[in-house]
Amino acid sequence: MPTHAPSSARPRPARTQPRAHGAGPLTGPLPILVAAALWGTTGTASSLAPAGAPAAAVGSAGLALGGLLLFVSTRGAHSLPRRCAHGERWLLLLGAVTVAGYPVTFYPAVTRSGVAVATVIALGSAPVFAGVLAWVTRQGRPTSRWAYATLTAVIGCTVLVLAPALADGTAAIDLTGVALAALAGLSYSGYSLIAGKLIARGHPSGAVMGVMFGAAVLLVLPVLWYGDRQWLLTLRGATVAGHLAVVTTVLAYRLFGYGLRHTPAQVATTLTLAEPAVAAALGVAVLGERLPALSWCGLVVLGVGLAVLTPTRRRA
Repeated sequence: MPTHAPSSARPRPARTQPRAHGAGPLTGPLPILVAAALWGTTGTASSLAPAGAPAAAVGSAGLALGGLLLFVSTRGAHSLPRRCAHGERWLLLLGAVTVAGYPVTFYPAVTRSGVAVATVIALGSAPVFAGVLAWVTRQGRPTSRWAYATLTAVIGCTVLVLAPALADGTAAIDLTGVALAALAGLSYSGYSLIAGKLIARGHPSGAVMGVMFGAAVLLVLPVLWYGDRQWLLTLRGATVAGHLAVVTTVLAYRLFGYGLRHTPAQVATTLTLAEPAVAAALGVAVLGERLPALSWCGLVVLGVGLAVLTPTRRRA
């Protein structure tokens, strides 16, 4: 997560400084890229849900079940709020709100603007929001390398995702949908920054993610409770919800939390632009979709942008 700049020259307690870690399998951007690859399976899994299952309900079910599992299975998550300072408890609450805000805004954006437009706006705006928020909150000033890599990755992501929709004439521009997708990007960058700040203060990454997602469960339950739940009672529906909960929530966000111990949030959100690349590859390999040549060009450009950031390491 971004380096934390204290507001005064007074030394802070030792626990507020991130611990140094040696090189290892969970060092640097690798866990974030793996998490992005797992998130890339979301679209394919959701497409296998029973016909008529509301998109918002599918996403909320994955977050509700996955958030609960993440909370109860994480060591130290139950006691973290008691061990936090008063201001840190407010950060945890704000983090839960931003976590719940993503599915509540993103899936309606998909309904109004389509998967392609919503994905590009949400994922493309997230690293920009992260960079701006990190700068405003003095958690780290974006570097020129990050700016160039992010611009390249966003352009590649846009071309990759929008090319098929533009070729078919299915790219719908709805101002409300665009606004909702942008709010989803803001939510994603928000909880990335909040989690990274708490992790940088010495709190275990798993416990931070467990508390934020566990509290977010309470916020998305009304969406699931008042919607159509019949699809969850089928074998296919339960399997899809289980995949979203275990793979794309519990496992992916554990890895994402580990990655935030060594990687600034603005870099992490740019690296997660690998998600649409994985989703596109799965669409071709599993669902038999076809990508135009322009999309493959976008995939290459996206890969170049991510490659620029991949060697990045956070100084202890």
